[in-house]
Amino acid sequence: MIRLGSAAGYVFDGPRLLAGWTPPAEPGVYAVVYQPDPARQRFAVIYVGESEDLSREGFPFRHPAAPRWVERAGSKWKLAICTFQGPGCTAAHRAEIVRELVAMYQPRCNVERYERTWKDHWIGAYEAPATTGPLAEQGPEPRTP
Repeated sequence: MIRLGSAAGYVFDGPRLLAGWTPPAEPGVYAVVYQPDPARQRFAVIYVGESEDLSREGFPFRHPAAPRWVERAGSKWKLAICTFQGPGCTAAHRAEIVRELVAMYQPRCNVERYERTWKDHWIGAYEAPATTGPLAEQGPEPRTP
């Protein structure tokens, strides 16, 4: 399991070695990743896409962008895939997730580019006053006999 997206809001299955993966005949969002430094447990997102049927995308290496993935990672054996599937994974929702992930990670193998929708200057510096207290009032200390 890997979390991707703003505030790591989407839980993706994987990463799994792309070369040994059999895609399900289901809709989903996918992220192709690799480890730039195998000594660290960090992955770089190099491509994000979505499909109504993952089994028809040409995985593992008949996908139109696969040659770019291999070139970027240095070997087809270094590529992994993460998938997001589940109830409510409509075409509109999948497209929105892809736009968010492309804006956030700027994967080099995606042709399309999107700007991040959130701009820090929209809110500026903000500090909330300390107006909240404990959820429940503390009662008296229990007596010990």
